[in-house]
Amino acid sequence: MTAPALNTQSLFDVSGKTALIVGTGTLGLAGAMALAASGVRLTIADKGAERLAAAAAELSAAGGGVHEVATVEKWPESEADAEAIVDAAVAAHGPIDMMFVALGWNDVGYIENQSFETWNKVITANLHTYWLACQAAGRHFAHRPASRGRAKVVMVSSTRGRHGLPSGYTAYCASKSGLEGMVRALGCEWAGKNANANAIGPTVFRSPVSEWMFSDKEPGKSVRETMLERIPYGRLSEAEDLVGTILYLLSPASDYMTGQTLYVDGGYTAD
Repeated sequence: MTAPALNTQSLFDVSGKTALIVGTGTLGLAGAMALAASGVRLTIADKGAERLAAAAAELSAAGGGVHEVATVEKWPESEADAEAIVDAAVAAHGPIDMMFVALGWNDVGYIENQSFETWNKVITANLHTYWLACQAAGRHFAHRPASRGRAKVVMVSSTRGRHGLPSGYTAYCASKSGLEGMVRALGCEWAGKNANANAIGPTVFRSPVSEWMFSDKEPGKSVRETMLERIPYGRLSEAEDLVGTILYLLSPASDYMTGQTLYVDGGYTAD
């Protein structure tokens, strides 16, 4: 018996779908740009009206101006705020087909010197906000028409969810490990509810936060060289290196993948 031919283009076709992007930093905006160029109707959520307006204009241009980009000036810091973000996305474009959550923050400090307040801020930024966004999305997915296909949620973890680091990363590593545990649990919870949850785990990629590591000045040069000893690919990454995996996890091609963290790290976790 001959297997039916696959329409490989349709596997990655997300045109006409709707997406909620929570966080418009370097990676959030890169993912949103790829979706806009693919014909997706976008809602973006972040802090700062000017920041949102600039991102919306850039995304609209990337999408050829076909779809208006809706904006929500909120952060998922409470159940009410997370619900408001999801409600705004639904009001703008209808049922949510995809959600990409790209939030995060770090404050490096050895455990004996770091305050509990700082620990809590890192855990809140890297784990609590994701949980709140997923809770609100999950409540929406319960009423989303099954005819729209599987809903996709992608979150941003890190190689630090799997590997420790001897330089004051207890809070960050704990937050990303917790996020990956949540992704596994959601993969189980949502598998029968027409929704998938996955994460992408980069190593260092260029952003305003990490730009110092790309510098030839110290301490950036030394830190980078130490990291490169563990990266077989021989370089740190750019946001563009990660976009293909994000699109895969948001597209129909990944319908049978859930609860996973894909490390896109130049071989860092393989070494």
